[in-house]
Amino acid sequence: MKLVPLNDRVVLKQLVAEETTKSGIVLPGQAKEKPQQAEVIAVGPGGVVDGKEVKMEVKVGDKVIYSKYSGTEVEIEDENYIIVKQSDILAVVE
Repeated sequence: MKLVPLNDRVVLKQLVAEETTKSGIVLPGQAKEKPQQAEVIAVGPGGVVDGKEVKMEVKVGDKVIYSKYSGTEVEIEDENYIIVKQSDILAVVE
């Protein structure tokens, strides 16, 4: 099965969270915060959204940082994905 986003939507796959801090402290499961970095898996076509022309500025394979409480989480074939609007993506990590 393949996810194909519509309009200005982007499908993201979260990057694995670090389990230890830089100083070497191991974090228990409850202390780990959901990572806000993800890889772009699929990009919608853009087009006119709410009366404005939207040009897609991210591409498949980009590493991005997205808003903490944005998007819809979905599970397909035992893989978790997040579908967000392009405006919820804050930056591309280069």
